[in-house]
Amino acid sequence: METLAARRVLVTGARGFIGSHLLAHLLDLGAEVHAVARPGRHPLVPVQSGRPRVTWHAADLADAESADRAIRESDPDVVFHLASRVAGLRRPDVASPMLEDNTRAAVNVMTTAHRLGGRRVILAGSVEEPRGATEAPCSPYAAAKLAATSYARLFHQQWGLPVTVLRPAMVYGPSQPDQTKLVPFVIGRMLDGQAPELSSGTRPIDWVYVDDVCRAFLAAATHPAAPGLVADVGSGTSTTIADTVDMIAALVGYEGPIGFGELPDRADDRAHVADLEAASRVLGWRPHTSLAQGLAQTVQWHVSRREAEEERSLSAGRLGADHQDAGARGREGQAPRT
Repeated sequence: METLAARRVLVTGARGFIGSHLLAHLLDLGAEVHAVARPGRHPLVPVQSGRPRVTWHAADLADAESADRAIRESDPDVVFHLASRVAGLRRPDVASPMLEDNTRAAVNVMTTAHRLGGRRVILAGSVEEPRGATEAPCSPYAAAKLAATSYARLFHQQWGLPVTVLRPAMVYGPSQPDQTKLVPFVIGRMLDGQAPELSSGTRPIDWVYVDDVCRAFLAAATHPAAPGLVADVGSGTSTTIADTVDMIAALVGYEGPIGFGELPDRADDRAHVADLEAASRVLGWRPHTSLAQGLAQTVQWHVSRREAEEERSLSAGRLGADHQDAGARGREGQAPRT
């Protein structure tokens, strides 16, 4: 099987949660990594000392010329297209921006990849995409992702583009920046000793650990049978929000109230459980991290980050006090100002 060592790869959405983790994996593998950020936004993903640098490109992928320029400049063997507008809003006014950022951007990426001679593309879909011809999307996000997957099938069948669509379930793990997401929100509130405000908690979720998702994307980039594949990436099981929150509370040691029912349940929320058959059969991929293990590692990351921040704050306070003491000693013996 191919490897990504010394191969040039491009990651869109590299500043996001999955993208930043994927960057780290690619650097560990020795790939030559390029990444895309929106114009005017600074890349915030740290590169550890001693590692090769990431080459950043500014591009609005929903703009065909901008996307084409960034991909041609990076000239990748493989494109990991993770850039996406993610929101579960059900309002009609979000349909157009979802179409632009989740469908048009994907089409632009695949168009240039095809023009460059059929570069391999790994597209991030969503487990929320409808599966049957009569099933309607549950949100503008799901509709836009479904449309992007349909275009990926078109590019593969009609024009031979080696594109793979992986549809992650609910991804969680360390360093997730979006505090509106359930896991980082609940951990943060409980570490603060505050009750998280939540919906009823009855919704079942298929949780998948971020490093397991990265392994699936890496497998799709190298496996000879991956082009043309559309596959779910998840745990294949579901856990209710209430049970998940209870697991987090036990790990944090939080014994206070939990605000179930303080927020309304979102309309048309469905249980989206990944079907692992295709990913297992074609890629040989299955998740390695149980929810208990993943949540424990995620809570530990949050605890360690808080401890580091507290230590930095104390060090800064001690440094400030030392400067004040030094200034006071320097003024001793000076003649009074007149």
